[in-house]
Amino acid sequence: MTVLPIEELLPRPSVIGVVNATPDSFSDGGRFLAPAAAAARACQLRAEGAVLVDVGGESTRPGAAAVGLDEELARVVPVLELLGGAVPLSIDTSKAEVARRALELGAVLVNDVTALRADPELAGVVAGSGAYLCLMHMLGTPRTMQLGPRYEDVVSEVCAFLEERLELAVSEGVPEERICLDPGIGFGKTVEHNLELLARLDELVALGRPVLVGISRKRFLARILGDEVAIAGSLAASVGAAVFAYERGASIFRVHDVREHVEALTAAHALVGAH
Repeated sequence: MTVLPIEELLPRPSVIGVVNATPDSFSDGGRFLAPAAAAARACQLRAEGAVLVDVGGESTRPGAAAVGLDEELARVVPVLELLGGAVPLSIDTSKAEVARRALELGAVLVNDVTALRADPELAGVVAGSGAYLCLMHMLGTPRTMQLGPRYEDVVSEVCAFLEERLELAVSEGVPEERICLDPGIGFGKTVEHNLELLARLDELVALGRPVLVGISRKRFLARILGDEVAIAGSLAASVGAAVFAYERGASIFRVHDVREHVEALTAAHALVGAH
């Protein structure tokens, strides 16, 4: 089987749009819980320039409770059925059965925030389907990850974790060329940890796989602007941080506001290539 590298599916820079088919996601919880609304949103994001649209049925916001298999399937399967392959999709899940159904319905990438730790069958599903895989670092679980996260050296520890999970995925039959890595901005990190990861993003890039960043609307962006109560960061701060991450070597950007990120990253790409 010919392996098409993920760099060809998602050339640098690529934007992935976010559709949360959930009632409780931090940025848009409830807006796209209805399948028709979620499908329409996916089509809109694709039209705005998203290379893929990432559909998820389980919130991973800080403090979020786990969702059962049947509920997650009930949230995402109708959306994918409505789209009928009209939009290139990824599935945001850590459950093998959700991934299996999504891949059968046309998804091409599995975005697992647990990096194959939650479901021992997920790696086999990805390997057997020929899908792409994103492995993300998270300290603890969404329910616990922001309860005093500590590291000796956050960048070194995240790099070591992702390198180990990459090796595991490959040992389970997922071709390395189909894998990208995500440092998990905001997933078990303080504001300072997030800033350190972005400033030293080149160390993650040095692992040899494309790096995906999910900075969009994250709470730490509000904190660095002096807002101590906002639950989400602003669009302007999101775009600024994305351009910074691109300059540090990030390849893939998971965002809520696709058009603005596509325009900013297209300009950044042209300016970097002009000198």
